[in-house]
Amino acid sequence: MKHGWLTVVVVLAAYLGGCSVPSAPTSPANVTLTVSAGANLTAVFQEIGSVFTEQTGIGVTFNFGSTSNLARQIEQGAPVDVFAAANEESITQLNDAGLVIPDTIARYAIGRLTLWTRAASPLTLTSIADLTNPSITRIAIANPETAPYGVAAREALQTAGLWETLQPKLIFGENIAQTFQYAETGNVDVAFVALSQGIEAGDAGNWLLLPDDLHNPLNQALAVVRSTQHEAEARQFAAFVNSPTGREMMRRYGYILPGEELVTQQ
Repeated sequence: MKHGWLTVVVVLAAYLGGCSVPSAPTSPANVTLTVSAGANLTAVFQEIGSVFTEQTGIGVTFNFGSTSNLARQIEQGAPVDVFAAANEESITQLNDAGLVIPDTIARYAIGRLTLWTRAASPLTLTSIADLTNPSITRIAIANPETAPYGVAAREALQTAGLWETLQPKLIFGENIAQTFQYAETGNVDVAFVALSQGIEAGDAGNWLLLPDDLHNPLNQALAVVRSTQHEAEARQFAAFVNSPTGREMMRRYGYILPGEELVTQQ
């Protein structure tokens, strides 16, 4: 009887040995990308990420912040798959350091800068010169040392001849999201924020679009990070941002799109 059981075990083992055991699925559904993106992109990229996942099954986790800080994280080895900067310089610097894949570098938007006030504010702004109004005591801008929109705000004030004059009124946010929060909570009277943030806020506030000749263009670029473990999927996301679907979502949030600069400004 013992020999009979041994025969069954041997035969079963031989049978199982000849069968291939299914491995864990390797479909895109098992991949979640980490995308670092400038804080101005928070609302629109969350929408883009949701639609991208619906269409591809590839998950997306976002890390929003100031562009310089996000670039520094990548330089220090942070596990990032795609980097969408609020400028082109940061992408260029990472490329020079060999940290992004060159053929994935692409401009995806040109941002616009606004002055934003809460709906309850008694202020009515018609130009950047109105910031000298004595009733305005606190003005928020993103830190020009870390945030491209802060650089643009400083350039706008310098072009208008107001940078030195308004120094006592300036409150610096770490990034454009914190700058908007200062205005939204009433901690400042007015803030320099991205047009996309004003559009997202809707009736909660009022925004004044600043002339684009007050500052250098806010050209925004992205790239796939060289250390990604999911290059194919990362390339898909980068391409999706510049796809007709992605471009339409970017357009709804007030961004000028590559190739549409002349049409938009006519």
